[in-house]
Amino acid sequence: MSSLSIKSPPAPAELPLSAKARRTVEQPISYLISEVMKNPRLINLAAGLVDAATLPVAECDAITRRIFADPARGRAALQYDTTLGLSSLRRALVEHLSKLEGLSPADMGLSADDLLVTTGSQQALYLVGDALIDPGDIVIAANPSYFVYTGALSSLGARVMTVPIDRDGMDVEAVGRLLGRIDAAGELGRVKFVYCTSFYQNPTGLTLSAERRPQLAEIVRSYSNRQRILVLEDAAYRELRYEGPAHRSIKSYDADNRFTVLSHTFSKPFAPGLKLGYTAMPADLLEAVLHQKGNHDFGSSNLTQHIALEAITDGSYGEHVHVLQRAYRAKRDVMLAALRRYMPAVPGLHWTHPDGGLYIWLTLPAGADTRRGGAMFNACVEAGVIYVPGDYCMQADETGNVPTNCLRLSFGQVEIGSIDPGIERLAAAVRRETRNSNSDSRVINMAVN
Repeated sequence: MSSLSIKSPPAPAELPLSAKARRTVEQPISYLISEVMKNPRLINLAAGLVDAATLPVAECDAITRRIFADPARGRAALQYDTTLGLSSLRRALVEHLSKLEGLSPADMGLSADDLLVTTGSQQALYLVGDALIDPGDIVIAANPSYFVYTGALSSLGARVMTVPIDRDGMDVEAVGRLLGRIDAAGELGRVKFVYCTSFYQNPTGLTLSAERRPQLAEIVRSYSNRQRILVLEDAAYRELRYEGPAHRSIKSYDADNRFTVLSHTFSKPFAPGLKLGYTAMPADLLEAVLHQKGNHDFGSSNLTQHIALEAITDGSYGEHVHVLQRAYRAKRDVMLAALRRYMPAVPGLHWTHPDGGLYIWLTLPAGADTRRGGAMFNACVEAGVIYVPGDYCMQADETGNVPTNCLRLSFGQVEIGSIDPGIERLAAAVRRETRNSNSDSRVINMAVN
């Protein structure tokens, strides 16, 4: 009697991912959000999301009704537009920028054709990196910095080199010194841009001072004798200003529109569901970015562009910004008061006092460990509060060291009544951690509390 030989199926072959895909890792915020979803009782001081209670539902309802009450306008809003973006919206946005700057569009070397409308400002940041960066190229950023974008830069193969940040924002003199060292090493040709969140930085809440803005523009200009180096200015939080001066952008000191890129968004000052950002950039970069965007989506949502245009022109956008300023200022003040009330008075413990935005940066004494999975982080989750570990936002220094004694707090999404108990729970964990900390770690001193 013969028997049939049954072969086992071959082991599944490994999927040959691209080098870029292998460089791309999960953003750490995904874990934090999943923790909140699993445990609704957690007081979420981690997510940099907007306050759902303040979203402009009534305003957007009235706007969409007006759009669709006119069949011709409704059909236009539901059709494709250009990859560059709705021309009438871009004209309105140039005027909006000129009001923010206190300058005419001509003074900034800008017209509507220098603006690109994107699917959120995050897409613009990514597309600029994609158009400029080859693996091994250099981007200069502050340390700490916006970790989602530094993660995207790593995915593109960039080397992110950093300079310190203090109460006046990114240390631009350190940018000059770093460029000098890179030049001396023969690598200046690999530097593509300096990334700077110039208003109420994520994660520290700190703002680039008025004196440093033209200085940074001049530094990149002075090192651009062989190739142009740009400043990529992320102004996502610009209009969420609660006190302090209304600074001009770095872009406003680049009258020829050759050395700076300025990116804004509708997400933070109006509604993230619109998924719209707008970015001014030099013409040659814009052409390259447009080619990339055309490969992505042929242009951002036309319907939401029409909604944004109406909000800008009918005044509801400006009114809503004032609503948000009042709401977030109140939250910020409650969080700062709670920090003063509950945090232990120990040497080395301090926090920032932001004039705007959604974030406060808390520095613990040297030797404390705020990392995910550490005793303090786990104690906070067990107590019902969660934060962003500071090491997520940091790049290693020349010795490979990443400070572990900092954390980011956000007052954006959390209900105002939950801020005080959230900080009280956090402070209890901080008190235990500071009793156990040693004096070997570095401290980033940017205290203004």
